[in-house]
Order: sequence, then structure tokens, then C-alpha cells
Amino acid sequence: MPVMTTAIADGLRVFRRGKVRDTFELDDDTLLMVATDRLSAFDVVLPTPIPDKGRVLTQMSRWWFDKTGHISPNHLLEDDPEIIPAADRDDWLQRSMRVRRAERIDIECVVRGFISGSGWKEYRTEGTLAGEALPAGLLESGKLDHPRFTPAAKNDTGHDVNISRANLADVVGTALAQSLEQVSIDLYNFAAAHAESRGVYLADTKFEFGFIGEELTLIDEIFTPDSSRFWEISQWQEGEAATSMDKQFVRDFLETLTWDKTPPGPELPYDVVEGTRRRYLEAAHRICDLDLQ
Repeated sequence: MPVMTTAIADGLRVFRRGKVRDTFELDDDTLLMVATDRLSAFDVVLPTPIPDKGRVLTQMSRWWFDKTGHISPNHLLEDDPEIIPAADRDDWLQRSMRVRRAERIDIECVVRGFISGSGWKEYRTEGTLAGEALPAGLLESGKLDHPRFTPAAKNDTGHDVNISRANLADVVGTALAQSLEQVSIDLYNFAAAHAESRGVYLADTKFEFGFIGEELTLIDEIFTPDSSRFWEISQWQEGEAATSMDKQFVRDFLETLTWDKTPPGPELPYDVVEGTRRRYLEAAHRICDLDLQ
């Protein structure tokens, strides 16, 4: 399959070009979301694509939307191959989803079962997670006593901003804040149990929700290496950075550079591109039984 950096569709109107996905309007109620091979790290789109990445994101999301429909309704619709540009049909069908259009809630609903990433940085300096105190003495990559809901305000062009649960209630109202937290925790618990049965920890993940009519609906992607941290259980150890099957491999490389995490991002060397590709394909295979080689 070819590498896709930008989705071009004659006859379809562009709805939004995001960091990773290009979305087109099919009609007033329906969109076509196409996952490109672009990679975003530290909220900057890097100039080097990752082959097969868009296919992994789409196929894993499809798999999880099917498995989690009993927990939350989602925006996925059946495919309609006739709407796909004929010359690109095979590739597009593997990397696109026809979805219902939703009124997006501009919140990243993050759930953490382990302490890592920005959560670890906050805890190390403040002793808190999303503004709430945690017990003293936790170690990097340590398992939390229960999954924690740590929302963030979305920023489509820059860095998302971590907020507290109290801040969330102020922004969206108490009832919706409680609903977002509960469904996010339920989704995390379901997926974490499945991943663990495959020898993988779901360290943390993030969701997006919107309203379709008056129904709270799961949108965008779910449990992919872009939206989640997947750790190899056999190599996990508290106090050490975990072996991951996600884009942490790229973040780790970028942290070795003298880059200020603002655009433009640096080019990725071949070994980092191939290492990332292998991790994404491994996550799809190990967790979802998807052979996308």
C-alpha cells in the first residue's frame, strides 16, 4: 500500500484537516474520516510519515468500536465503497471510516491506569495528578490504585491543556462531566482487561465524545497506538520507562534532540520510522488479532 501524507478526494468537500486525519463531508449528517500516515508528537505534525500507520489506526478503531458498542454508542457507519475515489479505493477502504457527524465536546477524556508521561511529570513536581493529591512514594510507570480520569481541554493546533475534574465541571456542567468520566472509566476497564489477557498493559488512553442529537457518542478513534500507551507486561518494571507499542518510541527519540517542540518538527531517521511502524503493527496483531503486514 502507498504512503499517504495528504488525502485528496476529487468531488468531496474538505471538512477538516487535522494533525493525522483528513475529513470530508458526504452530506449534512455524514463524514468520511481518512487516517493518513502523518505522525504528530508533542502536538507537532512531523515531516516524516510512518508507513501503514493510517491503516493501523483505522482498523484498530473499527475493531474496538465493534467491541465496545454495549458501553457507548459511537459514530461508525457501514462502508459505502461507491463514495471512495475509484483509483484509491483499496487503500482508502483500509484507512477510512464513514461516520455520523457529531457536535464535538472540546475535551480530551484521558484515563490513566499507570503513572507516566505528563502525569508522571506533574506528580514528580507537585505530588498531584490532574490537580488531585496522590500518595507519596509512587514510581515512574507504577500502577495506580485505581484508574484516574484526567481530562484536558482540546487544542487542534497546539498543546492540549490538562485540567482538573472540577475545572471540567465548570466548563461542561456537572452532569455531563460525570457522564464523561463514567463512560471513559468503563471503556478503559473493558479494554485494559482484554489487553492484559494478551500480555499488554493499557497504561493510559484518551477519548473524544460528541453529541448526535441528544445522545452522548464516542467519536474519532479508540485504543490505538496514537491515543494510548501499550506496554509489554513481560518487560514492565516500576521505576523504569516501559517498553511500549505506541509512539512513545518517537517521543523518546525526539527528547534526545535540541528541538523546542514547536513547528517545524525534525525529520525522523529510517530506524525510528521502521521501529515505530513495527510497534504499531505489533499492537494491532497482539491486541486485536489484525494482520496488517
